[in-house]
Amino acid sequence: MIIVTGANGQLGGAIVAQLLARMPANQIGVSVVDPAKATAFTEQGIRVRRGDFTDPASLAEAFEGASQVLVVSTDATGERAVRMHTEAIEAAAKAGARRILYTSHMGARPDSPFPPMPDHAATEAVLQHCGVAFTSLRNGFYAASALQLLDRGLKSGEIYAPEDGKVAWTTHADLAEAAAIALGGESGLDGLTPPLTAGEAFDFDDLAAIASEITGRQIKRIVVADARWRETLVSHGAPEAQADLLVGIFQASRRGDFATVDPTLERLLGRPPQTMRDVLAATLKP
Repeated sequence: MIIVTGANGQLGGAIVAQLLARMPANQIGVSVVDPAKATAFTEQGIRVRRGDFTDPASLAEAFEGASQVLVVSTDATGERAVRMHTEAIEAAAKAGARRILYTSHMGARPDSPFPPMPDHAATEAVLQHCGVAFTSLRNGFYAASALQLLDRGLKSGEIYAPEDGKVAWTTHADLAEAAAIALGGESGLDGLTPPLTAGEAFDFDDLAAIASEITGRQIKRIVVADARWRETLVSHGAPEAQADLLVGIFQASRRGDFATVDPTLERLLGRPPQTMRDVLAATLKP
C-alpha cells in the first residue's frame, strides 16, 4: 500500500488524485491530522487514518502495511520542522516501507537565507541515514507562491518587491503528477533528484511584462529595499517571522538558488510542464 501524508493539503490531495488515476483505491492510504476532513477519500475507497507528525504512535498506525510512504513536508520551519519530518521518516522505516519519498525543494541547502531550505537539507540528511531506499523530490518553487507575492501588484498595476533573481516557478499539478509517477515506480528517480522544474525561469521584471501583455495595461515593477519591504509587511499585520521568511525568498533568488531549469520533469510527464507564463495567462485572461 502507498501512504500519502498531508493529503488534506493542496499538494497531497493532488498527488492522491493522480494515484487514483493509476491504481485501485484500495492500494492507497492517506495519513491526515484530521480524518473528519478526509471523508471524500473514504467515499472513494481510500484508507484514511489519523497521522500526526508530533504523535509517533499515530504514525505507526497510519503507516501500517505501507510499501511506500510519501512524506509531504510540513509548513513549520526550523528545528520543529526537522523533528516532525524525522518522526515521519523513522515511523515509515519502522512500518516496513521499502521506499520513503519526501517533497523537498530545488533550493535545499544549509546556508540558504530562505528558512525552509535549511530544513529541507537537514531532512535530506536524515533520509540518507534512515537505512531505507529513498527519493527526495526536489520540487521547483510553487507557481502559486508567485501569484500570492504578485497579487496586490497585479491588481494595483505596481509590483513593489525587493530585488530578485530568476525562479523556475512550477505548478502543484505538474509536481503532483511527477510524485505519482515516482510512487508508481516509473520514474527511475533514486536519492536526491535533479530539480523538478518548469522549462523557463522568470524574475519579477519578466512577470510584470508578461502580465502587461496579457491584460493590455501597464504593470510596473518597482524595486524596494529588503528592510523597507519587510517593514511594510509588518505594518500590514504580518508576523515578524513570516516577514523574514518572505524576504528570504528574494535573498535566495538573488543568489540564483531557484534559477536552474532542468529537463527531468518534462521527461517524467512526457510533455512540457506549465510555466509561469501559462499560469499568468490562465489567471489574468478575462
